[in-house]
Amino acid sequence: QVQLVESGGGLVQAGDSLNLSCAASGGTISNRAMGWFRLTPGKEREFVAAVSWNGGSTYYADSVKGRFTISRDNAKNTVHLQMNSLKPEDTAVYYCAAHVSGWLMVTATYGYWGQGTQVTVSS
Repeated sequence: QVQLVESGGGLVQAGDSLNLSCAASGGTISNRAMGWFRLTPGKEREFVAAVSWNGGSTYYADSVKGRFTISRDNAKNTVHLQMNSLKPEDTAVYYCAAHVSGWLMVTATYGYWGQGTQVTVSS
């Protein structure tokens, strides 16, 4: 059973950067695509970014394209989300997830989830 733990969240000002990390244990994620999602109160969980199993392909929500970068290190069983030029609207709880099958941008296609890490961006 894959377990995912996110870290790196915090309180920053608009324009700052954060690097979120997701560490996997209990199994390898090297054969799975991985994704980051975020949840804001009153909204549904939103796709942020995904990376293919070998890191060769990446996908981003339009709202973060050009500012966020997803990457992975299969040797270390980790996934990262580098977030630059943060905006107040990026404030959310960010979740790492391991893909099972189907469309990468769809929440229901991910079978393993972390507990989330809070990102708060002040204006």
